[in-house]
Amino acid sequence: MPSKKKRIVSGPIAEKAFWDTTDKSINMLVPWYLMASYAYYEQDDPIIQDATFDRCAKNMLHHWDDIEHMHKHLITTDMLEAGTYIGDYPGMVMGAVNSIRESLNG
Repeated sequence: MPSKKKRIVSGPIAEKAFWDTTDKSINMLVPWYLMASYAYYEQDDPIIQDATFDRCAKNMLHHWDDIEHMHKHLITTDMLEAGTYIGDYPGMVMGAVNSIRESLNG
């Protein structure tokens, strides 16, 4: 009998974690944007809802000049306006997505 691959955290399960961290610091919008992009575009398994991702992009555009994050340079305002990400992902983003999935899966 073939083994079933366990599906780990998907969709809105990470919503609370997203809002908890980004409400405390606008700088956290950067890693969440990158993590959500990676989960969506590379893994084809979103960690937040599309509407939340869109709000993240809009919030980043609104606060762009005030955001300070070491990975901000990876994102352009054009990407935010289009609601997409085209670029490389830092290794820590990939690891963070996997960590989020594992921790929220219990």
